[in-house]
Amino acid sequence: GGGMRASYGTGALDVLMENDVRFGWAGGVSAGATHLVSYLTGERDRLRHSFVDFATDPNFGGWTWLLRGKGYFNAAYIYGDAPERDLPRPYDFARALQSDVEFRICSTRADNGDPVYWGREDVSSTGELMEAVRASSTIPLAMPVPRIDGVPYVDGALGPSGGIPLDAALADGYSRFFAMLTHPRGYVKPPMGRTRMWRTILRKYPAVAEAMATRHIRYNATMDRLYALERAGRAFLYFPEDEKPVSSTERNVEVLRDSLMRGTMQAERDWPSFESFLRSGSRRGSDDRVTTPAQ
Repeated sequence: GGGMRASYGTGALDVLMENDVRFGWAGGVSAGATHLVSYLTGERDRLRHSFVDFATDPNFGGWTWLLRGKGYFNAAYIYGDAPERDLPRPYDFARALQSDVEFRICSTRADNGDPVYWGREDVSSTGELMEAVRASSTIPLAMPVPRIDGVPYVDGALGPSGGIPLDAALADGYSRFFAMLTHPRGYVKPPMGRTRMWRTILRKYPAVAEAMATRHIRYNATMDRLYALERAGRAFLYFPEDEKPVSSTERNVEVLRDSLMRGTMQAERDWPSFESFLRSGSRRGSDDRVTTPAQ
């Protein structure tokens, strides 16, 4: 998650892809869902483009687009027009279907707050896949609420795990986890302020307002669970060491390139520990499946 803050995590995923790391399962929420679609096709240039150079596209977003009702991030363009065009090329949906990586894209129903986990069996085209990514990434008020089969959806971070799809991985039967987080180790999400104001603004979607008000509880509980898995040797937790994280709405391409560079440098330093965890899993046997929940 984290909007353009994902430019830093792009470096870590790029290093995993460079070393041909193929997980049995991959889960993405919000910006992590955008990372996921690049991971499925192995397109490292698309991965880097999505959270860096794409920001220079005048149709990408900004305050003007928000005032036009298109959203600060112009979702109809980002997840609709662009993937079908040369940005950096038309998305290779057939390759995504052929991938042996099981995946889940996590979103939240805006009408009742229930979580939804879309997988390969739920999509039959690039358009349907990108609709799921858009739904997972829809920040309330900052982006128009999309509908799929008549149902409104918002950011998957408002679901039962608070934005880290550990619950979905466990439900699919996985027991070891490589989790890419976007906050530093030890971060504890604070309660959201001005809850009465948000409940008033989001009175059309009271379940969304309630999920926003209580998200910190679910996020912190999931992190406690991940820390326990780490202590048991069943999880590798990747935390950014970035002392100057970019804003979630950053659009200055030089700032984003610097964020990507710093993220890549950390991941290259950390690669030996990545590899050690992954190799230890392969020695445990095929029943001990490894997955990557991406925030």
